[in-house]
Amino acid sequence: MVVKASKAEKKINYDKKLCELLDTYQQILIVGADNVGSNQLQMIRKGLRGDSIVLMGKNTMMKRSIRVHAENTGNNAILALIPCLAGNVGLIFTKGDLKEVSDEVSKYKVGAPARVGLVAPIDVVVPPGNTGLDPSQTSFFQVLNIPTKINKGTVEILTPVEIIKKGEKVGSSESALLSKLLIKPFSYGLIVQSVYDNGSVFSPEVLALTEDDLAMKFAAGLTNVVGLSLILDYPTLAAVPHMFINSYKNVLSFALATEYSFPQAEKLKEYLKDPSKFAAIAAPVAAAPDASAKAAPAKEEKKEEPEEDDDDFVGGLFD
Repeated sequence: MVVKASKAEKKINYDKKLCELLDTYQQILIVGADNVGSNQLQMIRKGLRGDSIVLMGKNTMMKRSIRVHAENTGNNAILALIPCLAGNVGLIFTKGDLKEVSDEVSKYKVGAPARVGLVAPIDVVVPPGNTGLDPSQTSFFQVLNIPTKINKGTVEILTPVEIIKKGEKVGSSESALLSKLLIKPFSYGLIVQSVYDNGSVFSPEVLALTEDDLAMKFAAGLTNVVGLSLILDYPTLAAVPHMFINSYKNVLSFALATEYSFPQAEKLKEYLKDPSKFAAIAAPVAAAPDASAKAAPAKEEKKEEPEEDDDDFVGGLFD
């Protein structure tokens, strides 16, 4: 005869399991589990078997176990999990790639009917077309103000109609109609709400960032640092090259406008006195074998480059 464990024993076993997982895993996905059934949860467990473990439980019990474990081990980083334990949530402990685990979890969503009293997570639109229902069912459509006509002995919807808006509760008429049309408008599954990684908690949107996104964010931040440094005249590693170039341009401009001079300015003054010397700096442009209408504008643009780009010209003087 199998003896069932008491509530106290179940709590002790749960606390022990949670503490072992906290010691073993440094990456945790906090997932919302609203409207997720036991069979669906079992499928998710099977799909994640190997690198990940799904643990559900009462929030009060999880919070207590985390606090006690943090006090006993001195690992205060796990206390960052406590604010995330609100509502119907569970924990997925993993050693795999967080993005891959999150994508795997999102695969296990199942369609669900619009039950009466349920708050709609999305807008529900009934598409036009033949419903397959006999004319005696037109009362459902009339209650919801859905335009219909009888076509070949069946009810046909003329235009798409939004019958439920996001955030509204599903009424009995809407539920009955969608059930008759065999429409399951909602889909439910585990939804990643937060991500815990070695003491840091962040939004799951971060997992979707690519290397290109990170490079763009870094470049934008670097541009802001350079701009702020130049405005405040505060030297930073990113702004120092620009400060040197700007200072050199100012000194060079002063030397050209006055009698003051230095070796680099003398060389530039020579070129300004004799513009023909610019030809020695400008790169020769190879003539195209046959002059076409498309090639001609490109050739003219290349010839104008040395005059338009001052930085390239000054750099060429002192290479």
